[in-house]
Amino acid sequence: MTWRTVLGFVRRRDFLATSDGLLRLIDKHLPYRSLEDAKIPIHIVATDILSGETVVLSKGPAAQAILASAAIPPAFAPVKFERLYLADGAISSNTPVKVAVELGAQRLIILPTGYACALEQPPTGAIASALHALTLLIARQLLGDLEGLDPQIDYFIVPPLCPLTGSPYDFSQTSVLIARAVESTNAWLAGGGLERPNVHKQLSLHKHSH
Repeated sequence: MTWRTVLGFVRRRDFLATSDGLLRLIDKHLPYRSLEDAKIPIHIVATDILSGETVVLSKGPAAQAILASAAIPPAFAPVKFERLYLADGAISSNTPVKVAVELGAQRLIILPTGYACALEQPPTGAIASALHALTLLIARQLLGDLEGLDPQIDYFIVPPLCPLTGSPYDFSQTSVLIARAVESTNAWLAGGGLERPNVHKQLSLHKHSH
């Protein structure tokens, strides 16, 4: 594929990829079709792309809700859900701790989806740079949300993997990262991680010396 082909593709469309692959994955593995049919109540967070408001989806087509929450601009097109056009929940509330509290949660266990390791050099490519900037904004947003919680709410943060090399959007390393995450989380649990609430030093951005 030449750069002219890529440029022509970008000019003709307002997104870079379709969500067909993700939809097939959902249809294959999700055991229910409506959110209200889940054995455990599930609430999916998306963003109204027109107003920027957080939208919580608790009922309706599960696949459509998941696609909406995963529609990262400009990689995927927003998803029309009833009268709304929805995109990635990270835009307005990536780790929706306030949403969980509003729904009645008193004890939160948070699994960060970003990472705290500083990069050694800028990401390569426009999409990678945009996604990295979004990751940094998400980390700061989460810290601000945690600091604003009612002191009576206990929260526990599962430490993100550290150190990391390569892009967090390089899915060729998925199996290796999952194995590392399982080992790291088990060590955190064995070390009394769930006995020390309201600790968020794991989210502090830091560098590694060589």
